[in-house]
Amino acid sequence: MAEPVLDSVHVNGEHVTKMVSDSLPANGGHGKYSYSKNSYYQIALESLETLRSGQVPYSLSPVGGPIHEPFIAMSIWRSLANTEKNKIDEEISQKLDISKFCSTSNIIRIADLGCAAGPNTFVSVQNLIEAIVEKYHFLCPTSPLPEFQVFFNDQDTNDFNSLFITLPPDRKYFAAGVAGSFHYRLFPESSLHVVHTCYSLHWLSMLPKELNDKNSPAWNKGRIHYTSAPEEVYKAYSTQFAKDFENFLNARAKELVPGGIMVILMSGISEGFPYSEIPTGMMYDLLASSLMDMAREGLITEDRVDSFNLPFYAASPDEMAELVEQNGYFSIERMELTNPVPSLEGPIDIRAWIMHLRAATEGVFIKHFGREAIDEIFERLIKKLSNYSELLNSRTNVKVQLFAVLKRK
Repeated sequence: MAEPVLDSVHVNGEHVTKMVSDSLPANGGHGKYSYSKNSYYQIALESLETLRSGQVPYSLSPVGGPIHEPFIAMSIWRSLANTEKNKIDEEISQKLDISKFCSTSNIIRIADLGCAAGPNTFVSVQNLIEAIVEKYHFLCPTSPLPEFQVFFNDQDTNDFNSLFITLPPDRKYFAAGVAGSFHYRLFPESSLHVVHTCYSLHWLSMLPKELNDKNSPAWNKGRIHYTSAPEEVYKAYSTQFAKDFENFLNARAKELVPGGIMVILMSGISEGFPYSEIPTGMMYDLLASSLMDMAREGLITEDRVDSFNLPFYAASPDEMAELVEQNGYFSIERMELTNPVPSLEGPIDIRAWIMHLRAATEGVFIKHFGREAIDEIFERLIKKLSNYSELLNSRTNVKVQLFAVLKRK
């Protein structure tokens, strides 16, 4: 990957120099490889809405295929969406001081950071609003409801057109898009009441430079991640995540009102558990193996493989808690690992899994290896994973999803 570029800007009179990440947004639109059609979490949330409405739309199919395909995704991910919704409802009911906010303003402002191109963001926002409304009715049964303003944020290059074309027509909030990295300030001081971010914080703002330095012990030759890599590689990733998360917390501390809450859902792992022993880590190892095979066959160069690393880091609850405590601006209301596929019955659908990966990361691969290599990369990965399906399925009970709720002090 190319090194990130320094971007110098002014925000409210302050001179800010920031790193512009070389990572790219998830695939936009609603085509075969779009994030909206292939994200497991997208499918889970759509499935939940489908069950509520009693309808099963064709669009629930991960790749626009026959109508039976959505039920595979629903059986795996329906409980995920429902479980997380129940947790968020519980936290808002117990921790969010609605009456305090409404005594100073009749507007509740919510930001969804890393919204992608929908439709998961709409369901998440609707769930938040419903929980807030329920609590408000309980506390202030005779008072008129506050108005809601929702900000959808993602990188500058996100497909905001697809996002806003599919805004729910019956929404009960005012919608706005905010482009930019959430590692830095996006909103005025003390302007937000609730921040939500789902499967976004594990993406690094930039790759550690030492990964591509042949003279560094963290040079990650022949690998694409810290999975199965030396300790120096892991340290480079964890150090960058700590910097990113500190920037993220500092920005949100400015933007959230005292008592405001932040809901975080992201990839995680138990402290000390080898990443190579979970399905995602196994997949990263096999992906690196596929790329090296292609290099040996002359389809891509080995130098391109050696210089490619995925900007993805899964933190442990202990690690996250320590970083939050060091930051000092937030209290930890909830921090736990969960199993993202608690109701998985039958084997992993490897092709659907890799379609999800492709939808989320294809831009990074195209930028580094060229569009002509993309189909070959992912097809080879599917074949390799199929040879390890029994081992993969034996590891699906590992808790690799981090759920956290933080409250602004």
